[in-house]
Amino acid sequence: MGISHSTPKSPPYLLEEPLPTASTTATATKDPKKLALIPLIFLIYFEVAGGPYGEEQAVGAAGPLLAILGFLIFPFIWSIPEALVTAELATTFPGNGGFVIWAHQAFGPFWGSLMGSWKFLCGVINIASYPVLCVDYLKLLFPIFSSGLPRYLAVLFSTLLLSFLNYTGLSIVGYTAVSLGIISLSPFLVLTLISIPKIEPIRWLSLGEKGVKKDWTLFFNTLFWNLNFWDSASTLAGEVDQPQKTFPKALFSAGMLVCLAYLIPLLAATGAIPLDQEDWVDGYFANVAQIIAGKWLKVWVEVGAVLSTIGLFEAQLSSCAYQLLGMADLGFVPRFFGVRSTWFNTPWVGILISTVFGLAVSFMDFSDIISSANFLYSLGMLLEFASFLWLRRRWPAVNRPYKVPMGLPGLVIMCLVPSGFLVFVMAIATKTVCMVSGLLTLVGIFWYFLMNFCKSRMWLGFDTVRERVEDGDVE
Repeated sequence: MGISHSTPKSPPYLLEEPLPTASTTATATKDPKKLALIPLIFLIYFEVAGGPYGEEQAVGAAGPLLAILGFLIFPFIWSIPEALVTAELATTFPGNGGFVIWAHQAFGPFWGSLMGSWKFLCGVINIASYPVLCVDYLKLLFPIFSSGLPRYLAVLFSTLLLSFLNYTGLSIVGYTAVSLGIISLSPFLVLTLISIPKIEPIRWLSLGEKGVKKDWTLFFNTLFWNLNFWDSASTLAGEVDQPQKTFPKALFSAGMLVCLAYLIPLLAATGAIPLDQEDWVDGYFANVAQIIAGKWLKVWVEVGAVLSTIGLFEAQLSSCAYQLLGMADLGFVPRFFGVRSTWFNTPWVGILISTVFGLAVSFMDFSDIISSANFLYSLGMLLEFASFLWLRRRWPAVNRPYKVPMGLPGLVIMCLVPSGFLVFVMAIATKTVCMVSGLLTLVGIFWYFLMNFCKSRMWLGFDTVRERVEDGDVE
């Protein structure tokens, strides 16, 4: 084996087939235990959005016109590049672990491990927020859950119940996501249809009420929060039926669903009622439903919000659990992190660890921690874009079942635009967020060296770290 003096070729095992893992491989025939196209579409949908819940703040921050333009334009400068990168890398390296594999293959085990730490911490913080949000919606219908012991018990038992559902199997979770998606979107379909005769298009052109100052930080954070995490489903790639074909289709379909789920209700609501900008906060769609159709539709929207948070929780927990499984396959965490259930073949240890972390965070005052999760996510995405570009430059001949149809200069431009936005998000972070993010990053670095020390002393069992593509691997 030696270094080629011509354009580097892909390693032999990548020329013939995608990178296998210890637990899963891509199959040529349909496997009923694998995740099919429709469930994957809705899992991606819940990873990213979960419905128009939460987009209201964009109107409150900048007015109807800029909110509409934001949800119309931002997918092109952020969501589409992230989805394209995910489609190419998830089909080239379709193992559990997703972005961890990509960073490892591009820059080595340290960066792969750090990517895993950033994304896992980000994921479990999101996991913690969903049961809390679910209880916040439930207290509108059942005030007993507003505070005290009933609230804490509701958060605890809802988390444990939803985690058990995740344990029963990814296919069950996937088809549950399909049902939750359809049911949670249905009140917005009704809202839109009832709104049509009341719509005055001139209202869409409003830049906001006079005297209401625009909150650009809130506006951009709302867009960012509602349209990111396209890469989260990549950690499930090893569980997808024929991922090379399925992932690009699922990402495209989920992208269309997400954009329509945001834009159509936003156009209906802002066009059908007079603007009272200060009312446009989280949960205001329920009030809009009551104004337009009555109390019955408000309750339906609130029930849909609860179902949406369940879908968000299940999708995020699946991503975190299978990420840990992939990291165990890679040797970044002890082998027992990837242990699967003998009944359901799910990574029960990964589910348990993710749930425990989520519960720990859910009982904290974590507003700054959530902002820090966005900061860590931004760091991870910068590394992800860098990994994508480096792998395309260094290994252009690697078999890519889906390939973004651009040359390297075009890809650099495609990645620079969202990268600039990521830098902007980090630049406007508070000092507290920067400190918390820095501390969590140090924890991730410490974890990498701790795991290496445990390997050297053979204190814990580890799988062999998957061989990284190197110059020396090329004939």
